[in-house]
Amino acid sequence: MNILVLNCGSSSVKYKLIDVDNKETLAEGGVEKIGLPDSFLKFRLADGGKKVVEESIPDHKKAVSDILNLLTDPEYGCIKSLKEIDAVGHRVVHGGEKFNKSVKIDDEVIAKIKECYDVAPLHNPANMTGIEAVSAILPDVPQVAVFDTAFHQTMPKEAYMYALPYELYEKYAIRRYGFHGTSHRYVSRRVCEFLDVPYEKQRIITCHIGNGGSITAIKDGKSVDTSMGLTPVEGLMMGTRVGDVDPGALTFIMDKEGLDTKQLSTLINKKSGVLGISGISSDMRDIDAAIAEGNERAKLALDMYIYRIIKYIGAYTAVLDGVDIIVFTGGVGENQQPLRQAVCDHLSYLGIKLDKEVNAASRGEEKVISAADSKVKVVVIPTDEEMMIAKDTEEIVKK
Repeated sequence: MNILVLNCGSSSVKYKLIDVDNKETLAEGGVEKIGLPDSFLKFRLADGGKKVVEESIPDHKKAVSDILNLLTDPEYGCIKSLKEIDAVGHRVVHGGEKFNKSVKIDDEVIAKIKECYDVAPLHNPANMTGIEAVSAILPDVPQVAVFDTAFHQTMPKEAYMYALPYELYEKYAIRRYGFHGTSHRYVSRRVCEFLDVPYEKQRIITCHIGNGGSITAIKDGKSVDTSMGLTPVEGLMMGTRVGDVDPGALTFIMDKEGLDTKQLSTLINKKSGVLGISGISSDMRDIDAAIAEGNERAKLALDMYIYRIIKYIGAYTAVLDGVDIIVFTGGVGENQQPLRQAVCDHLSYLGIKLDKEVNAASRGEEKVISAADSKVKVVVIPTDEEMMIAKDTEEIVKK
C-alpha cells in the first residue's frame, strides 16, 4: 500500500510517499514559500541528491498539485499513475479534546478540526488547506488525520489542568494539550522494540529536542505528562519560543512596551528562546560556533537550554516514580553529542552512566549511549513521524 503523507504549514508543504508494506520511502521533498515570489519545490533524487525547482506557487492547492505531478513525472517520478496512491495521511497539529486517536476524514471531522482554529491559528488552518487540496484533486482517495495532541489525551486531569478559574476550562477548554505526540509515540514504541522490552511495562522519558522541543513522561505505554501546553510555546526553551515564563512578566512587558496581543505573540513565539538570549541565531550549530569564539551570550543561551531539559527530566522522573529509559530524538537530540553528555552528566544521581565514546560517535542513528552498568538506559532514536502517520493511515483505511 502506497500512502502519501502531507505536513502542511502556513507557507510550506512537506511530503513523503511511503510503501508501508516494505517500509520504504519512495519519494520525499517539499514546497516552501507558498504565496511568495521566490517559492520553490525541492525533492530527493533517486541517487540521494537533491533538486530545487523555482516556480510560482500561489497557494496550497497548486503546491499539492505540483507534488502529485512530480510523483508521476517521467524523469523524476516514482509511480506511473495517481491511482497508485492508496491513501493520504495528514499531520494535524491540534485535535483539542475532540480526538484521542487518528481518524478517517469526513465532513464531521473537518468541522471539528475547524473548531480548533482558535487554539491553533497558525497550524490547523494550514493543515486544512492540504486536506481540501487533496479532496479537490483526488476526491476518491481516502484521507486520515493524525493529531499531534492525540497521544497526550491519556494525561490525568491533575496534569493537564491549569489553576485558572474552572469556568474558563468549561467555556474554552483551556488546558494542557501537548504536541509532538506522533514523535513521542513513535520513539517510545520504537525504543522498546529496539531494546526488546515490553512497551506496556516501562517508565520512559522522551526528549524531542529541536528548534521546537518537548519532553514527555510515558508510563506503561501512556503519556502522563508533557512539557508543551495549550499551545506549543510552553515548556522547554526553544529556538525562538520562550518556553516557561512568569505570566506576570508578560503583562509587565505589555504595559512597558505598549504591546498588543499579536505583538506579544510574535515576541514569545519568534523573537525569544535561543535567538532572543544569544542575539545570534536559533540554530545550535551557529551557537556552538559562537561559543568557540568566546561569545558569552551564546554560552548563556546553551546553558539555559540544557538546564531546562535537565529540570524536566528530573520532574518527570518524580512523576513516573523512577525511570527505565530516556530517549533523545529530534534534530538536536539526535545530533548534538555534547548536549546529550551535558544533560546526562547532571543525572548521575539516577545511576545514569554515559558511554562517552559511543555517544561521541552517534549522530542520527539508533544507538544505546549509556554504559553497560548504567541503571537507566539512555538511547538515541531518530524520529519518523511520517512512518507513524503512514501506519495509522494504513490501519484505518484497511478497517
